[in-house]
Amino acid sequence: MEATLKNLWSTVELVAVAAHSDVVEQWDGQTLTRAFHWAQYCQHLFHRFHDNPTIRRVMEKQLQLVNESVSVVFPEHTAVSFSDLSRCQHLLLVGLLHNTKLPVSLLRILFDTSSPVNKEQAGYRNVTGLCSSMIECKSACKVLSPLVEVSDVGADAEVQGVLLMERLEALLSQSREPFLDSVLQGCEGAAEHFCLVIAAALLTRKTAAAQTTLEDFLLDWLLHKHSLLQHMCYTLPASLLTDLAKRHVKFREAYCNVLKKWASDMEYSISDGEWFQASTNPTVSFQKLTEHFRSLSEASPSLWEHVENQLNALKVSDGDFDVRGLSVWGDLLSEIHK
Repeated sequence: MEATLKNLWSTVELVAVAAHSDVVEQWDGQTLTRAFHWAQYCQHLFHRFHDNPTIRRVMEKQLQLVNESVSVVFPEHTAVSFSDLSRCQHLLLVGLLHNTKLPVSLLRILFDTSSPVNKEQAGYRNVTGLCSSMIECKSACKVLSPLVEVSDVGADAEVQGVLLMERLEALLSQSREPFLDSVLQGCEGAAEHFCLVIAAALLTRKTAAAQTTLEDFLLDWLLHKHSLLQHMCYTLPASLLTDLAKRHVKFREAYCNVLKKWASDMEYSISDGEWFQASTNPTVSFQKLTEHFRSLSEASPSLWEHVENQLNALKVSDGDFDVRGLSVWGDLLSEIHK
């Protein structure tokens, strides 16, 4: 274990050097490849020990110490958490590409287009053409998007959604939640796109039992991330959310609960003659709330009957008034039925 902790310390230092030090000017191709080898080693540590609380605590303590040590030398260093170890190669690559001292010779290796990337070489990932491979995938999404069926999520999110499900399938069941948590953490500032990727993954058209199990796992994970679910319902198109509600009963119930929570937070302004939210951030307009429910009403008779029964019950609990401004549920039903 002592050797493992020493290697972990050295690799975190390596990632910091790659991102912030001019030492990379002296790196050659062999050094670059060995750096990715050590980053992959950390990923292996994550998958091996993430479900071992005792060893994980020891490694987290080691990470805390090395992050403090590295920050003294590189104040701009971003602390590496235990979940970050699952994407250590990504951290290394991003750090290198942001380092202005990275030699052109190494950039040529990363962007080499002379041959496809060889994913396995001498037991670790060969970095030749790594960036070019990523660019080709991205470009393919852009080129193919006009040729495929119109989708609310977009071609790139569809591709990433499929890749996400494939990655979940490849992981052992106990490794999936930490993996998703690390992806979510890495998507800070791009939460809306991550929501699109999740939606695309849940709408993949495979019907195999294994796929259904993966979808259930992803749904259960999402429904425990309340802030992410709220963001998903707020930012994604109502039509896309309706498609998810039609496909997954679990999502439908959670989605409807979010909508009902938005509605219950509304107050009626007599002077403006409108319902508004005073405490919710971000605020949801009555018009936007109506659009969400109207989309559900147009989805399918059985789905809407279920939702409408809930709204009618809430209207009755408010006194079953049909006068505007007395019940948000009555006014919602009135607007939807127009």
